[in-house]
Amino acid sequence: MRASLSVRKPIVTQNGRGVSLGAGDACLTSCAASGSYDQPTLSGVLSPLRRIAFRYPDSEHFAVALTASTAPRVNAPARDTLANFLDIVEMNGANHPDNRRIAISAMTAISKPLAAGQKIFAVAPMMEWTDRHCRVLHRLLSSQALLYTEMVTAEAVIRGDRARLLGFDAVEHPVALQLGGAEPTRLAEAARIGAEFGYSEINLNVGCPSDRVQSGRFGACLMREPALVADCVAAMRAAVPVPVTVKCRLGVDDQNPEESLRTLIDACAQAGVTIFAVHARKAWLEGLSPKDNREKPPLDYDLVYRVKRERPELTIVVNGGIATLDEAARHLEHADGVMLGRAAYQSPAILAQVDARFFGGDAREIDAATDAYCDYVGAQLAKGVPLHAMTKHMLGLFSGRPGARLFRRHLSENATRAGAGIGVLRDALAHLQRAGDLAAA
Repeated sequence: MRASLSVRKPIVTQNGRGVSLGAGDACLTSCAASGSYDQPTLSGVLSPLRRIAFRYPDSEHFAVALTASTAPRVNAPARDTLANFLDIVEMNGANHPDNRRIAISAMTAISKPLAAGQKIFAVAPMMEWTDRHCRVLHRLLSSQALLYTEMVTAEAVIRGDRARLLGFDAVEHPVALQLGGAEPTRLAEAARIGAEFGYSEINLNVGCPSDRVQSGRFGACLMREPALVADCVAAMRAAVPVPVTVKCRLGVDDQNPEESLRTLIDACAQAGVTIFAVHARKAWLEGLSPKDNREKPPLDYDLVYRVKRERPELTIVVNGGIATLDEAARHLEHADGVMLGRAAYQSPAILAQVDARFFGGDAREIDAATDAYCDYVGAQLAKGVPLHAMTKHMLGLFSGRPGARLFRRHLSENATRAGAGIGVLRDALAHLQRAGDLAAA
């Protein structure tokens, strides 16, 4: 296995013709000449490759590996795996049917536990929000944030339309699949399927308080059954080579959070789980709606901090009520990671500062990310995806900028119309340009 990337011919093709990678080729050449594979250098490869991947699906797996190379878990063996993967893809040709299997193997090898001291910044799984289109937008704003799918039940994964439920774009990595369920063998099977799709982590939901989830005996109600949760994660870990993690609450209803949180974490830790995302609130399963459960139960960050101090070998990620990057930075003084939910979705521009603030990278240019997302939207429209399914995630992107209200209004009124195309999005963006020009005059 080679330890470095060499200068190679373009492997992206369309109708048999090679397509130059432009700036991506230049970055690869620079990497090979200098032997430097630091994250900022490799990040320079990603921007042109992402845009090429949107236009030329043949390049998808090339983008998978290069995106993985800048993931928070990257290390020297992972870069060796990346180099080997690229060699095989080049020898096979970009359209070879084995490429997906090889890509999964590469992602599995790269998805190793976090290095000591490595912090996590994650965007929480949110039903009806963090779908594949949302995650592409978020990835274009931050190369380092860990992204999560919406929760998918184990039964849906096993019996449903897997391509619709689990399909994702290569640029989303690192991305975790969140599963819901309470039957160990079914969760293990769903986890195996998810790993084969290329997810870099499988997360078990032990925090959702909705009535629908409770009726299926999963989500937050499992806080009452730590032994069952431990059996579930043990079965999942035995089925997949990628990390299995848990997202939970402090407890439910009349449980004592000091006991319920520690009991659940210790049971899962004994089953081999080392990463926990803790929403620092109890959930009230009777009397509060899911919306109220996100806001009314009091936050207890100090309890999460204490659990981390008592169990330094575990990776503890704080979730719940975190609205700004300054707040996130304060939590990172006491925990291994932070997970933002509504703040990241409703004001996604916050993610453009994550790489610079927490990972030593560069801040993302929102306009450049928007251009790349427009390319993605155009490619998805050609596949029959309706415009509003993608533009709805952009509504808060320009909050505070001149023209933002007109941008939102134009999309809200026009993106849902039958046959709406990329022109609707470009017209909405033109409102921003005109308002910006007027403000600068």
